[in-house]
Amino acid sequence: MVETTPTARRAGVLLHITSLPSARLDDDVLRWLDFMAEAGLSVWQMLPLVIPDSFGSPYSSLSAFAGNARLLPTAGEDPINQSEFETYCADQAHWLDDFALFQVLKRRFNQETWAAWPDPFRNRYPSAMHKARILDNDNILRIKQQQYQFDRCWQRIRRHASERGITLFGDIPLFISHDSADSWARPDDFLLDDQGRPTYVAGVPPDYFAEFGQRWGNPHYQWERMQSDGFSWWIARMQRQFELFDLVRIDHFRGLVAVWMIDASCETAVDGFWQETPGDALLAALQAHFPALPIVAEDLGMITQEVRALRRKYKLPGMAVLQFAFDQSADNPHKPANISPDKIAYTGTHDNDTSSGWFAGLERQEKSRVFRTLGAKPTEDIAGLLIRSAMASRADLAIAPLQDFLGLGREARMNTPGVTEGNWHWRFEWDMLDASLAKRIKTMVSASGRSYVD
Repeated sequence: MVETTPTARRAGVLLHITSLPSARLDDDVLRWLDFMAEAGLSVWQMLPLVIPDSFGSPYSSLSAFAGNARLLPTAGEDPINQSEFETYCADQAHWLDDFALFQVLKRRFNQETWAAWPDPFRNRYPSAMHKARILDNDNILRIKQQQYQFDRCWQRIRRHASERGITLFGDIPLFISHDSADSWARPDDFLLDDQGRPTYVAGVPPDYFAEFGQRWGNPHYQWERMQSDGFSWWIARMQRQFELFDLVRIDHFRGLVAVWMIDASCETAVDGFWQETPGDALLAALQAHFPALPIVAEDLGMITQEVRALRRKYKLPGMAVLQFAFDQSADNPHKPANISPDKIAYTGTHDNDTSSGWFAGLERQEKSRVFRTLGAKPTEDIAGLLIRSAMASRADLAIAPLQDFLGLGREARMNTPGVTEGNWHWRFEWDMLDASLAKRIKTMVSASGRSYVD
């Protein structure tokens, strides 16, 4: 793990693995880390490494634990060290065994959701599970070997990052998919009916941006059940994340105070209600196992005082996004003057347009307000202006997507929330990252008093 001091001012970059030229865990990753070190960027934030859904979203996956095997290098695989492999399988058996079996059963039943499987398999009858493991032993072994290879690739990357003083910053969604190995293996941890179908699903209520709210469709946790066994699934989930990353963001952190409960029969999020959750007890349990608690709270949107208090109680960094800063409210927490050290200052996130694309869509008076708020003269380099403003803020950590460092427009946007098609595809090319770009970034980092490793 990269050692950092609580007061160090640092600068980082947001870039997912699939945005590398190869989109693989190969030498491109090592080359990217070398570029980061050259540019003075010491924190690399990325999206979840799990298996994405059919639309490419890494926030909806078949497993909260398994890595995306499609990220493995295309070159020949390293030979399996049998002793290491057996140790890996034993250490990860708490999720790996169920995940591998879930995968082979998904193939057997034509990728149908597990709730539609024949009863012996849906309800995990011991005799059916035993026969399936024998019948599909070779495929199960192959799936486990892929996960082992993924882990080996990632630990190589983690060593390379550590040698260059770079912190690896991961991300997880609060909720998981219904059609996942997790809900199939532990149905009592979720609000499901006797057929394995969700009774209530997650989302957020209507607001200024979404007339009918957002209905995500994830099953809600059976929080009382989870709390009764000491949140063992959550502890295992975070243990796996900390094996991969130095720092982990929890998306929709406000759900650790209360969640929006939508009856599964409702097609929108309009009809729902808030239900309190034992997030305080969960974080206390996590802190008991991981005293440093290297977690970042995604606290964007309509955030209550209770959410702020929970974040501060556990001394978790929150988020401020400059693209949200330019209204007429003096107390807007995203305004550079209001950003506190315990916030991470972003120009934008993976869900925002690029800074250049965002600015191009503003009205003239809105553009003028941007420059007035930042106390800057009009410039065509709006992305550079926002990056310098984020780095100049009081935030201990400032992060910008690589697209903003490159000054790219909306064609380079990573994701548009609420739109299923056309997301998650952007990649850079190596000729975009020349020595002059590294020098320019390092100059900004140095000018803002942010530390880096020479």
